[in-house]
Amino acid sequence: MKITVVGTGYVGLVSGTCLAEVGNDVLCLDVDPEKIRILEEGGIPIYEPGLQEMVRRNVAAGRLSFTTDVEKAVHHGTIQFIAVGTPPDEDGSADLQYVLGAARNIGRLMSDYKVVVDKSTVPVGTGAKVKAAIADELAKRAVDIPYSVVSNPEFLKEGAAVEDFMRPDRIVVGAEEEQAILLMRALYAPFQRNHERLIITDVKSAELTKYAANAMLATRISFMNELANLAEVLGADIEMVRQGIGSDPRIGYHFLYPGCGYGGSCFPKDVKALIATAQDDADITLKVLTAVEEANDAQKHVLTHKLKARFGDLKGKHFALWGLSFKPNTDDMREAPSRELIADLFAAGATVTAYDPVAMHETQRIFGDDSRLQYAENPMGALDSADALLIVTEWKEFRSPDFDAIKQTLKNPVIFDGRNLYDPKLVRGLGIEYFAIGR
Repeated sequence: MKITVVGTGYVGLVSGTCLAEVGNDVLCLDVDPEKIRILEEGGIPIYEPGLQEMVRRNVAAGRLSFTTDVEKAVHHGTIQFIAVGTPPDEDGSADLQYVLGAARNIGRLMSDYKVVVDKSTVPVGTGAKVKAAIADELAKRAVDIPYSVVSNPEFLKEGAAVEDFMRPDRIVVGAEEEQAILLMRALYAPFQRNHERLIITDVKSAELTKYAANAMLATRISFMNELANLAEVLGADIEMVRQGIGSDPRIGYHFLYPGCGYGGSCFPKDVKALIATAQDDADITLKVLTAVEEANDAQKHVLTHKLKARFGDLKGKHFALWGLSFKPNTDDMREAPSRELIADLFAAGATVTAYDPVAMHETQRIFGDDSRLQYAENPMGALDSADALLIVTEWKEFRSPDFDAIKQTLKNPVIFDGRNLYDPKLVRGLGIEYFAIGR
């Protein structure tokens, strides 16, 4: 099948590459010539395990190509995926200018039947707006060309996106025209050979499903963070609580890990957008999700509170920071808890030396040449002259450190663990002060 993907960001590049991997002819469009240059030279503009090798393999096979030519892209694919950004507006609602701009380009240039697929995370009702934008452009041209608009939300975890696309647990397709449904079934047939994973809904239900999924996961995280804070005061161990409730099959273990807050490109943005959609379009206040957002905003400062309780005035203190990205296996710094922690430390007069396996370049882009933030080449290098070690991202290489070396290198043998990586009894038994979340 001939497929066009508009946008070579996280969702667009992963989707286009995986669709090429199963034999489709995929053309990826981006208006940013620098992104296209990187891709054509064999690089990728994001970090995602396994993606670069797959991109190179499919480019070499002639199944995957890149362009900045909008007209070429519209003419290429019968199926046109829109996978552009939907950044939060000032009120938290999703900004649809790039989605609707892509739709208008399709309507302005299409010459035969197209299935226009919203792959971006968009509010309920966006499908109708996309349909209207295309219709408006066709009317300006005084032509009547058939097309369908489909909602096909992505459920990709950063750090495991290739695996999630190639072996999905579900594929949600919101469509109302039979021809579009048949084409989408054919497109996804290679990804569900052993059993049916395709869920066909109406367009609005598909749009809401994406937001509902992320909002539920964010709720579980904030719920556990609040319980962890309570457990700490009461003298309970949240890890034991997690095992006790996770063993209930109605609850399960996923997303029950407390920490120093969630971040990334999805959960914060999507919770905000769903709250705004409910308020603006239905005059409904989503009380649970409002609380989820408030709890998460507060949780990003929990390590700061622990530091001040232990050290008092932080002015002149220097801290080692392990982990900058919002989660492991990505360089994504959007809404990362580390950003709030670093800002808190700067405001308190402290300085930081940080280490992250892949996110330090992105952090430098965000913080610039601020002399209060230095970077280490390895985890142990960050500990020199530090008053304590702070852990914000649960990278695997942090899980079994040399505790004796940590104790000898730090000015004070103190660890503040925002991800509960270690056994408190073990660490404290080695003579290290250990502050975790809810333990």
